[in-house]
Amino acid sequence: MLLFVMESKPVPAKLVHAAPPYGHIIAHERWRGSALVHSLRGSVKTIFEEELGVVDFCLSNKTCVLYVSESDLVAGNSHRRNIVRFRNANSGLQGIVIVEKTHLSEQYFSGLQKLVVLELGLTLLPVSTAPEAAQLIAQMVLGENKENPFRRKSVCRLLEPVVLSLVQQIPGVGKVKAMQLLQRFPSIHQLSGASVHELEPIVGQATAQHITAFFHKQFT
Repeated sequence: MLLFVMESKPVPAKLVHAAPPYGHIIAHERWRGSALVHSLRGSVKTIFEEELGVVDFCLSNKTCVLYVSESDLVAGNSHRRNIVRFRNANSGLQGIVIVEKTHLSEQYFSGLQKLVVLELGLTLLPVSTAPEAAQLIAQMVLGENKENPFRRKSVCRLLEPVVLSLVQQIPGVGKVKAMQLLQRFPSIHQLSGASVHELEPIVGQATAQHITAFFHKQFT
């Protein structure tokens, strides 16, 4: 069920509730025919919807995604305004900002990370390409399935390289620690929601703090 609240001012529709079926995502119409959506074929089915405002993808009734491309970062500051609107319009949901961190956009990344994580308290996930982002989205959508553990295991195995690469971008986390973390927290959702207390036995206190700081506005 989709419910939107529209205002008289030219403000994007506020997504109040979206619950795509398991194995599906709701994507803004502007993504139709894109390389990212094409890369999702075979793993996740896409439902297109025009009235998502600044939201790019809805993964569940609690999680929504805004995507910042390399060209968005290089072109100017309009993406920053969209991120603020994204946070304000969807404050009751878990907001995830996926950012293309490339050779061209890397110089803008630290400033964007400060805005997204420290100032707005959102989760930021860097990727190199749109197909890599598609793999990450599929992992988030399918990795939480509890009804079919065999299918969940095969999906995680298929997407392990991109998830492993992402986790290794956290300061203090190498390949060994990343693998240990993913054994305990097999999805990005679970890892980003883990507390310092839960992470300490695996990676130690300092790295546990780095992990929570990487995903959230938390420094303990």
